[in-house]
Amino acid sequence: MFYVRKSRMPSLRTICTALTGAFLLGFGTLLLKPSSYTLDIQDPPPHSTIFNSDSQSYVQGPPTQRFRDNLRNDTKYITSWTSSGWTNDVITYGNLIYLALITGRTPIIPKFLSTHIDPRAPPFVFGEVFDVPRLSQAIGIHLLEWHEVKDPESQVVDDLGCWSIWETVQRHVPIPAPRGSPSLNLLKLDISWTRTPAWVELTSPSQQDSHASFWSLASLGFPEARSKSLALSLKNHPSPQHQVSLLPDDHLLCFDLLYYVSAHHTWEWELDYSPAWRFVGQHMRWTASMERLADAHARRAMNVPEHEPTPPYVSVHIRHGDFRDQCAGIPVDQCFAPLSVIARRVSEVQEELRTRKGIEATHVIMTSDESDPEWWSEVRALGWTWVDYGAERTEEIYGKWHPVFIDAIIQSNGAGFVGTLRSTMSTLASRRVQSWHDGATRIIAWGRPGADDH
Repeated sequence: MFYVRKSRMPSLRTICTALTGAFLLGFGTLLLKPSSYTLDIQDPPPHSTIFNSDSQSYVQGPPTQRFRDNLRNDTKYITSWTSSGWTNDVITYGNLIYLALITGRTPIIPKFLSTHIDPRAPPFVFGEVFDVPRLSQAIGIHLLEWHEVKDPESQVVDDLGCWSIWETVQRHVPIPAPRGSPSLNLLKLDISWTRTPAWVELTSPSQQDSHASFWSLASLGFPEARSKSLALSLKNHPSPQHQVSLLPDDHLLCFDLLYYVSAHHTWEWELDYSPAWRFVGQHMRWTASMERLADAHARRAMNVPEHEPTPPYVSVHIRHGDFRDQCAGIPVDQCFAPLSVIARRVSEVQEELRTRKGIEATHVIMTSDESDPEWWSEVRALGWTWVDYGAERTEEIYGKWHPVFIDAIIQSNGAGFVGTLRSTMSTLASRRVQSWHDGATRIIAWGRPGADDH
């Protein structure tokens, strides 16, 4: 008979000592490792099977001729529409999704409209630029898109009752009216608008940037506030085509425009506590295919060799264009910050990255709507670069939307960012760089000589 000798079990003290040593060794290695910058353009991690990402679980089935035939009786929905330019529309959809979170509803998101790019460009699907499964997983609710609910080819005009926020908050307008959207025609929706109660306003009626309050609007999605509001004999507009007057729908809660909505302060996406940004916006990540396309454009702009990683860079967004209209008679060259001021801000960002993170971001990529060739020559003289969409044939190959998307993605993937005050594109880029990369950011003031002096 053979006996196998049992080895002596190590004592609890020995085990704890070994684990502590391994932890300290690993932690010490991490501390001694130099800081590095890695651009996150890989495919997102697999989505958890715990979260149901199947759209068919939130509708009756494939898209139908009438949207209502595809809504489930055990699910409540919320939607809105846009007409404010792409970046503003991104904010609007972020607000819509946040409102869905606090009302316990499933948002239905329309396509982006090209009104501020080129009216001839077709609408663009939300989920082809933003990673919807990743967003749903992060925030814990499912997102539907309108083409999943109603057949985009349907010619059936649906009646729908909705709330008008715009008519309520635009009190400084002589005859306020609901805010329309080209999306309504595309979706074949005939809306009967009901003016929201005055108490949805966040700000004083005397302010011309009047905002509505998230929670005031959210309350209209619950029985008590809804019934009390409808008892106020609020102004109702019959639908333009069928001329029917409908109460605001409760199964599909809908509002005309959700851009001017905040929790506490106007223009809240500019503020670090913004709940719509914290709980939704920062989770609106680009699709992997869009990330790769933008990275390829950025690499060619910086002349990065094929087998080398994308280096850290500072992205810059300078908006001039229609901002000239806000210069109030001040000459443009005195109204806008000169390139010397922009370069100073870039240097500040580079120094912060160097001292705080050990990152040398020597590359600078400019994005701007400036059309003056001399200005761009001065940008080149600073040693900075930009994406030449004409030489890249980006519009020809991918479409008119893509230069806008690629600019936004390049801005968001900078190790640092410098932007333009009061530009929502700069606001979102700054937020993304801070949240996604722990980056250094600066926003340049303008509007008068020396506006950005500090």
